[in-house]
Amino acid sequence: MTRTEFWQGNIACAEGALAAGCTFFGGYPITPSTEVAEHMAAKLPKRGGTFVQMEDEIGSIAAVIGASWTGARAMTSTSGPGFSLMMENIGFAAMTETPCVIVNIQRGGPSTGQPTMAAAGDMMQCRFGSHGDYSVIALCPASVQEMYELTVKAFNLSERFRVPVFLMADEIVGHMRERIDVPDSVERVDRVPLEKGTLPFSAGKTGVPGFPAFGKGYGVHVTGLTHDERGYPCATSPKLHEELVLRLVRKVEDARHEIADYEIVNPDAEQVFISYGAPARSVGQVLHDLGNENVGHLRLKTVWPFPEGILRKFPDAKEFLVPELNLGQIAREIERYVDQPVKQLPKLGGDLHTPAELKAALGGLK
Repeated sequence: MTRTEFWQGNIACAEGALAAGCTFFGGYPITPSTEVAEHMAAKLPKRGGTFVQMEDEIGSIAAVIGASWTGARAMTSTSGPGFSLMMENIGFAAMTETPCVIVNIQRGGPSTGQPTMAAAGDMMQCRFGSHGDYSVIALCPASVQEMYELTVKAFNLSERFRVPVFLMADEIVGHMRERIDVPDSVERVDRVPLEKGTLPFSAGKTGVPGFPAFGKGYGVHVTGLTHDERGYPCATSPKLHEELVLRLVRKVEDARHEIADYEIVNPDAEQVFISYGAPARSVGQVLHDLGNENVGHLRLKTVWPFPEGILRKFPDAKEFLVPELNLGQIAREIERYVDQPVKQLPKLGGDLHTPAELKAALGGLK
């Protein structure tokens, strides 16, 4: 059963977190994500959870990591400058395999930039922002409905793979209001507990260790240093470091085709739009207006790990067109995997691509 609501995107994100069983939120207000924190502050304590406003974003992500290690399903939300402050601890979460969800309602940057205007300039930052080699998962909603659904999915992926998972929305989707169908319940995937007699960072065949929550009878050492399967630091062994980092990467990258979430329209098209986030809405309007089977659309809901195999589902494509609210961050990733021309359609300043602009980019097929 479902009920119909009319929600803002940020509220849908918070409600998705509550439905997914979030029990801890640590955050700090920042435009344009503040409504997520405000809603969690009002609702989470009434459901037996904990809301903490920290002194800054560094403290926020640190609190989320600590809460997760007690077994909590933990989350924070932020935007550009706060996201930058979180990067060191995001690397710590990746190294310590800490499940957590980080919501970034993106705005124009760099620096303070445009606090009230939309952008998607943090897409590479979420993938490579912290130092070292690691892998993460990033989801990109294009509607209020997906703000709810992909927040739920972010929690499940984080718990399953023991990684930080990012919901990379933008100001347009975060602040728009739309009808949404809210289910009575959602699927919930819990982290696998550590089996008795198993070392806390022994991954086994899945590549993902069982989780030894603090306060549950386990003695476990958690460190950002290179560590062995006991969790003890061992930072001078090249072999151990390579084995650890490769496992951290492969547990996500080897599952990229399973994690991939996308929609395809007109797979036999010669010109194909590839989009994520708010620009997907303009592309959808173009396809509706044209009704042209020569124009296709690949809409990515999962951007990281990048699902390169999906590009092969357009066998007749002669050109890929990539509208982005940045200067071509994901277009350059697409160029790595295709032989066809990739036309970058960047847009800065906060305005969304208009259907007329996208039609013009199609040239003779408009």
